[in-house]
Amino acid sequence: MAAPEERDLTQEQTEKLLQFQDLTGIESMDQCRHTLEQHNWNIEAAVQDRLNEQEGVPSVFNPPPSRPLQVNTADHRIYSYVVSRPQPRASYFAAGDILSPSFHKGLLGWGYYLIMLPFRFTYYTILDIFRFALRFIRPDPRSRVTDPVGDIVSFMHIFEEKYGRTHPVFYQGTYSQALNDAKRELRFLLVYLHGDDHQDSDDFCRNTLCAPDVISLINNRMLFWACSTNKPEGYRVSQALRENTYPFLAMIMLKDRRMTVVGRLEGLIQPDDLINQLTFIMDANQTYLVSERLEREERNQTQVLRQQQDEAYLASLRADQEKERKKQEERERKRRKEEEVQQQKMAEERRRRNLQEEKERKSECLPPEPPPDDPESVKIIFKLPNDSRVERRFHFTQSLTVIHDFLFSLKESPEKFQIEANFPRRVLPCLPSEEWPNPPTLQEAGLSQTEVLFVQDLTDD
Repeated sequence: MAAPEERDLTQEQTEKLLQFQDLTGIESMDQCRHTLEQHNWNIEAAVQDRLNEQEGVPSVFNPPPSRPLQVNTADHRIYSYVVSRPQPRASYFAAGDILSPSFHKGLLGWGYYLIMLPFRFTYYTILDIFRFALRFIRPDPRSRVTDPVGDIVSFMHIFEEKYGRTHPVFYQGTYSQALNDAKRELRFLLVYLHGDDHQDSDDFCRNTLCAPDVISLINNRMLFWACSTNKPEGYRVSQALRENTYPFLAMIMLKDRRMTVVGRLEGLIQPDDLINQLTFIMDANQTYLVSERLEREERNQTQVLRQQQDEAYLASLRADQEKERKKQEERERKRRKEEEVQQQKMAEERRRRNLQEEKERKSECLPPEPPPDDPESVKIIFKLPNDSRVERRFHFTQSLTVIHDFLFSLKESPEKFQIEANFPRRVLPCLPSEEWPNPPTLQEAGLSQTEVLFVQDLTDD
């Protein structure tokens, strides 16, 4: 049983659908079918459009630009070539032919033409006035372009059904997109407006446009855009190009930095004549494309040079900024270091001041020294870390804390220290600790009446 996406498809369409999915990698079969239907089941055009989308080029089925390119149709150097249809000519007869039936038939025809001429003139004048008035009452529906790509695809489908698939490669996009591509790629754009009701359109499409030599020339040297004037998109282009008759061809190119019509071909033109005329138009205007390519290359080179200069300037600017940043960082580092040194000096100054204030406070709080003849006094000789000696008397009942406060108040004593006795060698618990919450008295510490104690500097520790 066929998958839901493959219903109502011919065997050929199913094969194209599977082939397109393999080439593009699109998982959704509905999306593959929709894309192929947009391109009238032309798998090459569908794959190319898909590749263009992947490369960042907008799809031809995207909405046209809001501001389409303006085409210059009033160039005084435009080449115009018109093939006129044969007109009836008056026949000249010899004197002996006046009585012949053909002579009388010709006279009757010209007489009828002259008699009907005023009526025909009046009829067509009234008809033109009526059409002109009707245009205000009921606008032409072709003036509203709602699906330009759909108009192109529909025309291509009708063209292939009627004239076969051997034809120049149609540009599968809007007129504006074709102009943009021709401008970007610096190529000639050949525009064909198809008049469905014109008597020469069928002959031109079948015998001229589908001729192998014409196809080869168009495919190799230009973009080809075509549409019917019965379609809104074709009608819009017709109003812009103002063709006089059909078949109508217009050659458009970038000239003097504007998209310009450089050639107009009107009427039933034969294949060889069409090739000659197109070649003549391209040869006559090739210098403009060459000049534009050179200007673009020069602009690109200038842009590349400017970009390189900008990059070099930015690199130099970044290097200067980096140097300035490093200098700023170095200045900031020096400033912080100076501030840190200054803060350390201030902290040290505060610490010394506080220490001196503490020493003075301790000195003021010391109990008076006992007299030498006091039997309860102890004479202690302190050996300081700087090898100096200090002597003072204390009372046996005083706490060892008094000894510590006395030494702390001395200018020569270190900031942190401990007091050691030699016999036996021990550290006196002068400050409260877990073992000695209340330091012992001199007598409890086992000091004799004359002692030598050593002051050990603990500041580094």
